[in-house]
Amino acid sequence: MKLGLIAGNGRFPFLLLDAARAQGFAVTVAAIREETDPEINQRAAVDERITVHWLSLGELSRLIETFHKEGVSMAVMAGQVKHKQIFSSIRPDWRLAKLLLNLRTRNTDMLLGAVAKVLSDEGIELISSTQFLEPLLAQEGILTDGATGGRAPSDDERKNIEYGLGVAKALAGFDIGQTVVVAAQACVAVEAMEGTDETIERAGRLMHSLEEEASTDHPSGEDLSPGAPTLERRLTVVKVAKPNQDMRFDVPVIGIRTIETMARAGASCLSVEAGRTLLFDRDTLLKRAIEAGISIVAVPR
Repeated sequence: MKLGLIAGNGRFPFLLLDAARAQGFAVTVAAIREETDPEINQRAAVDERITVHWLSLGELSRLIETFHKEGVSMAVMAGQVKHKQIFSSIRPDWRLAKLLLNLRTRNTDMLLGAVAKVLSDEGIELISSTQFLEPLLAQEGILTDGATGGRAPSDDERKNIEYGLGVAKALAGFDIGQTVVVAAQACVAVEAMEGTDETIERAGRLMHSLEEEASTDHPSGEDLSPGAPTLERRLTVVKVAKPNQDMRFDVPVIGIRTIETMARAGASCLSVEAGRTLLFDRDTLLKRAIEAGISIVAVPR
């Protein structure tokens, strides 16, 4: 039982590696030099059924040759590969260059779908990471409810979620991004190539700049317009899967870093899609969210 693991950045590859080994798979890791944490070598050093091969993001032919040599006919992708890498200085090999030239568009679905097709043609079937990590999928409901010491979304946050879901689903339908940040039922930031955490940081900077402008205009903090309405400036983060999400790659993921980024940005609520979002280090994640006063809810698709 051999599994190929195409490892991107973050903790995702390590979680999948542990799950695959627990199920008895020997794992051949294709570690991406520009993305994968070097700690993967330490895992291989203490487990003879894990082998690691380092290759560049542009070496599609070498990836296929490595899997063939190791007898891998089934593989999984785990961990982010930043979409902006297609504009980096990485030089694609002939196979990847041909693939890129033949794409109508170079969004995530089109690019990774084409890679999956090439692998399939070479006898390497790409499967969904959720086959190994199904227990980590968010279950429908309020994840920070009173029983955990947390709270449910406020009325204002629920309105933000309802509005944000419409915007996020439209955004995801064009395969641009999967996250939007909302305040007072107004869109503050949408995700593009930078990723979820950077989108939240950008929204936080924008809201902080508004606060600084307000304090500059009114140094005393006094409202010079009695009776003027004040909009709620706390941020709500809404993350969705794509309408036809291919769970073999680009699975929506929330980790501790996202919660910490939300806390710094002044975000108070997170909405994810139930059954289609992986929650890493769930217990610690929820604990930190509750400590930061962040409400998390998993909504039905």
